[in-house]
Order: sequence, then structure tokens, then C-alpha cells
Amino acid sequence: MARRSTMLSRRGLLTGAAAIGGTAALSGGLSACGAASATDPDQIQFWTLLSGGDGGTMADMIAKATGSGAAYDVKTTTLVWGEPYYTKLAMAATGGRPPELAIMHASRVPGYVPGGLLDSWDVSRLEELGVSQDDFPEDVWRKGMVGENVYAVALDAHPTVMMFNPEICDKAGVLDSDGKLRATESPEEFVDLVSQVGGVTKGSPPLSYGYLGDGSQMFRLFYTFYTQHGAAMTFPQGGRAEIDDDIAVASLQLMQRLLDGKLALQRNDYAAALAEFATGRSGMLFTGVWELRSVKEAGVPFDMTTIPTLFGTPATYADSHAFVLPHQSEVDEHRRDLTYQFVADLLKGSYDWATAGHIPAYLPVTESPDYAKLMPQSNYAQAVQQVNYDPAAWFTGSGSNFHAGFGNAVQPALMTGKDAAGAVDAFRTRINGLLKTQNPVDPDGTWTS
Repeated sequence: MARRSTMLSRRGLLTGAAAIGGTAALSGGLSACGAASATDPDQIQFWTLLSGGDGGTMADMIAKATGSGAAYDVKTTTLVWGEPYYTKLAMAATGGRPPELAIMHASRVPGYVPGGLLDSWDVSRLEELGVSQDDFPEDVWRKGMVGENVYAVALDAHPTVMMFNPEICDKAGVLDSDGKLRATESPEEFVDLVSQVGGVTKGSPPLSYGYLGDGSQMFRLFYTFYTQHGAAMTFPQGGRAEIDDDIAVASLQLMQRLLDGKLALQRNDYAAALAEFATGRSGMLFTGVWELRSVKEAGVPFDMTTIPTLFGTPATYADSHAFVLPHQSEVDEHRRDLTYQFVADLLKGSYDWATAGHIPAYLPVTESPDYAKLMPQSNYAQAVQQVNYDPAAWFTGSGSNFHAGFGNAVQPALMTGKDAAGAVDAFRTRINGLLKTQNPVDPDGTWTS
């Protein structure tokens, strides 16, 4: 990998950091959340975007890691999810007050490595602590790499999955002898299965899927179907988007077919779809693994599985929460050693993270007998071996405007059930426009990998 010989000016980096992080304004100074206090050499500053149940689970994991005679202390700062978080993380890395460690979606790494916003991980130091490349699914590990260097170490994979109500599905006769959904291997077989469930839900559509105003929801399901064709999208900087039109149209048309008002409501948002399923009005739900806790708390009977392979290739859309090292202009080697130890301890203790619904990326956890007994998590654990992330580009990833742009392009087609080809054309046009725009933290385009 060749890296530019000169870094951007601080002013240029700050401008670019705000651009790749989003348009959110920053309030207050960065120093309030900056590097660890010089008076406590054993303290690690750790930034996360994890809130709600995820935040509570992470707090428990940190308490367990630090409460057993650990050599380090951890000060956690939780910031607002999405653009505000990524803006502030980028600004901290350019402003000289970064934390020792941060959580980042793996899909955002390609936009942050240019310009030196992240430091790379020393794989040999991880190996000394019992964490190696072989301990992760290949695609999950590789997603944290740019060129030959590792910039993100995944904590998990959090894929789009399907929940189902076993009581409703049993009445519909669509469960096998093991109490799992009957296998379907084509769109026609899946539509038939959903229709059978509809014979039980009657007054309410059998499948819940909310997408209105939510580009992420639209892209997650679309890209699951697209990659199940054995295809991928490529967005070469300065070039043109490489998208298979026939596959993209077929994927979008299946979504339209499901959103016919009978199988699933044609116009439904995320919260309403989740409420339908959580109150027992529907028998199936397309959602993310992160909703496991909320559905469990609702008290409705449910199980979970991967989205059926309907186009030949097992594949699902996913992202990963990953550990990154925000760039330190002067590395404190003692704190960095402690940071490596802290990350290794969290990975080894990530069975607890599975209680939040996410699939731990550390294979010794997911391949353990204890995890095999964890229900329904172990029922969709295989999804970690078939993940597909956003196409790599500086403008893609969770919390970016990429998903919103996709939603703007395809939502009219989903609402009307018409012109899937036109929606794909509109999406392509948006991406080609972005590909003509240089990464704001790499305006000279001198980074190669």
C-alpha cells in the first residue's frame, strides 16, 4: 500500500472530517472528551455510539473486564449515533485530542483511513494476547483492512434477519418437524409460504417490513437479495458504478411483489412494522438482530432465522461494530499496550454481547458449547459466514448519507409497485455523481491500496 508523502493541512483535515462525518454541527470543544488525563497513566478513553440496551450491555462487559484486577481503567464516552458521532470522531483525530479507542462501523473505515484519521493495528501484538486473524470469519476480518493493514477489529456482525412467530406459523402449517420455518429456495416458494401465513393473520398482512423514509431499511433488504444472486457492486473512485441492472431490477421487483398490500403493507415505516409483529398481528418480520431485546420484552412468541436464500447464494446484508485506534500524533505506548489488552479482553468476553442479539465476531465464542445453547441467537449464527457490507467507498456506510440517497431513488418504486428499472437508473446516477467527487480528506487522490 502506498500512502501520500504529505499529510493534509490541519484546516483541510478538519473540513474533510466534517464532510465525511456528515453535516452535523459540533457543539462545545473537543477537549471535554479528549485524551486520557495525564495524571492517570492507566486510564483508557473509549468512545462509543452504543446507547439503550446495547449501551447497557457494553457497560456490563467493561465492568467485568476492569473489575478483575485489570491493569487498566476505562473512561467511556457515549455520543449520539450517526453523523454527529462520526463527525466528532473525525474532528478529534484531526484536532489532537482523540481517545485511545473508539467503536466504529466497519463500513465506515474506507472513508477514514485516507488522511491518517486512524492508526493501524499491530497484528503481532494482538496475537501475543491470543487474538489472531484465524479467530474471525474471513470476510469480517478483511472488512477491517485497507491494503495490507488492519484498521478495524470487529466485535460483531449485525445482519438483517427474519423473525417469525412460531405459534402463528405452526397454525399456518409452515414449520418443519424441528419447529423451524419450512425451507424456501425461490421467490415463488417464499411468496407461497408468506401467503399461507396470511391465512392465519387474515385481517393483518402476514409479513411486516417497514421502510418509509428509511433508506437503510430499503438498502439492507435490497442488497441481501442482490448479493444472493452471487453479485456485488463496485464503486471505483473517479469511475462509474458497476451495478448489474438485471439483478438490481429483479431484487427490487421482489420487494415490490412482497409489498402488495396483502403479503406486507405497501406503505409502512419501521416503528409501525415492528409494532405489528411485537403485538402478534403479523407472523413474520424483516429487521435487524438488534431488535431481539425489544421483541423479547414485548412478550410475543418469536424465533429468528437468516433471510431465506431465494436466488441461489447464501448472503445477507450486515455491518460490524469494530474497534479502531483514532490517530495519535504522539503515541503513549503504555496506554496503547493497555488498549490492546482491553480489546482482547472484550473480545474474549463477547458471549455477553450476544445477549444483545449481535453475533460475536470472535469465533472461539460463537463456536463454543455455551453459545450453541443460546436461543434464538444460535439459530442465525451462520449469518456471520455470509455477510455483505456496503460497497466500499468514502461515502458509504452506516450513518452516512449513502443509504438516504438510495431510499430517495427507490422509495417511489416501492410505494407504487412500478418502474423498478427507473429506480435503479436513479440510484446509479446518484452514485456516479458521488464518484466524481473526491474524498474530502484525500482531495489529491494520492492514496492507493
